[in-house]
Amino acid sequence: MALSATSDGPIPDTWQNIVRPLLLRPSSDNALLIWTHVRAHVIAPVVDAAVVLCMVMSFMLLLEAMFMSAVSLYVVLFRRTPEKRYEWEAMGGDAEKGGSDYPLVLVQIPMYNEKEVYHLSIRAACALTWPPDRIIIQILDDSTDPLVKNLVKVECEEWAKKGINIKYEVRSNRKGYKAGALKKGMEHHYAQQCDFVAIFDADFQPDSDFLLKTIPFLVHNPEIALVQTRWDFVNYSASMMTRIQKMSLDYHFKVEQESGSTTFSFFGFNGTAGVWRISAINEAGGWQDRTTVEDMDLAVRATLKGWKFLYVGDIRVKSELPSTLKAYRNQQHRWTCGAVYLFRKMGWDIVINKEVSLLKKIHVLYSFFFVRRVIAPIVTFCFYCVVIPISVLIPEVDIPVWGLVYIPTTITILNAIRNPSSLHLMPFWILFENVMAMHRMKAAMVGLLGTSSVNQWVVTEKKGQLIRDKADLEVPLLEPAPTKCSERVYVLELGLAVFLILCATYNIIFGNNHYNVYIYFQAVAFTIVGFGFIGAPNPTS
Repeated sequence: MALSATSDGPIPDTWQNIVRPLLLRPSSDNALLIWTHVRAHVIAPVVDAAVVLCMVMSFMLLLEAMFMSAVSLYVVLFRRTPEKRYEWEAMGGDAEKGGSDYPLVLVQIPMYNEKEVYHLSIRAACALTWPPDRIIIQILDDSTDPLVKNLVKVECEEWAKKGINIKYEVRSNRKGYKAGALKKGMEHHYAQQCDFVAIFDADFQPDSDFLLKTIPFLVHNPEIALVQTRWDFVNYSASMMTRIQKMSLDYHFKVEQESGSTTFSFFGFNGTAGVWRISAINEAGGWQDRTTVEDMDLAVRATLKGWKFLYVGDIRVKSELPSTLKAYRNQQHRWTCGAVYLFRKMGWDIVINKEVSLLKKIHVLYSFFFVRRVIAPIVTFCFYCVVIPISVLIPEVDIPVWGLVYIPTTITILNAIRNPSSLHLMPFWILFENVMAMHRMKAAMVGLLGTSSVNQWVVTEKKGQLIRDKADLEVPLLEPAPTKCSERVYVLELGLAVFLILCATYNIIFGNNHYNVYIYFQAVAFTIVGFGFIGAPNPTS
């Protein structure tokens, strides 16, 4: 039976090219033909669009990485140390006897149920070399565990008996979490008399000369609001996960913080191991608890007031890396979600600001927030864990080799240049970072949408003395999982592992490329994480 055009116009192409041939074929061939046509005319264009979008985002990420690495290498090759860029002169007089040459310094240590590490930071702070009459140690204890609270109080009393000017402060509630504690601490009359404030988390242990090395930058350079130092890690060799964390954080400090400090005198305050000019904090509006990244919030507001920041990588402060996968995931969620949510809240304020240059505003909005906090987690997960695997199912989709190989290889090389001692761990770093990108992307979406969990705060668990007790033991790279099943199995990771295995297997049977090699390795990474065989076991109750 012939079909003719109706009065409404000619027969659509969809009918001529897809539906009519199906009606004329045997029913046994229809399913395959339907899939072929739907794949070519519906799914392939969508995947092609995703590939193009990922290529654009990957190129943005590459340019940002190349720029930061170039600045970082310039600093190293030409020895552009902080002392060459800013005035620095050792404090005069005797640090033990003191004198008017030494400014009044407040040392704040916020803590919450830090049973394993509270004594480490208190001991290190009390050992800081500075005139006794020109330093105040302030312990901000938000602990809800009566036993921990009593331990911290007794520790402070013991140091007070030794002549240390130490204050133990508690609040009636935990409103604002860390930001609330820091803000309340600054309201005390003795804190308002201080010129500078050094901030350390409970697991951080500064060397005794920390203030002697950092304070001169603030004293001799009135335009500097913040001196940030580098983190060092006492437990980086505990497992494969802590080694990978160290690689990522070393890159963050050596490249991101160094380049920001050198080019625009701006970077995100890391929340600890830094010294602030108190007048700059006050001018910026003080501590605010509207996000879970109160440190970054203050830094952005201060830079919009025209203040400069300085990163000093030669000064290192010992600290502890999250040793369990659960703790690391919680930390990464808080950092990623909070940063993106801050971008959402402050984006327009940055645009209309009149006190900083247009170039600096572009740097803060585009480089600091959009590319590093939004684009990076999205493209890492979507491209390497979703688009590439799906493309093996759609032969009509072609991913350009420069986006598939050259861009990630270049970014990896740039990272390896600043982490030469960890070159042998690069493959593991790539695979694990792709797994973590799933959680970072989820956190970024929560921050962008501003959902009810956007300000969820979970304190990163510390091991403290447990790490030192096991320091002489040989620790395997892959730790045994805890016995409690709910703490051992991560369903999302295992679901992605199954998806990747299916894609890789399909690629072996029907594909004409070798994507299956990478996809199988990535599936193994998701499986290892999914069964909790990385990091230390979660404590079970």
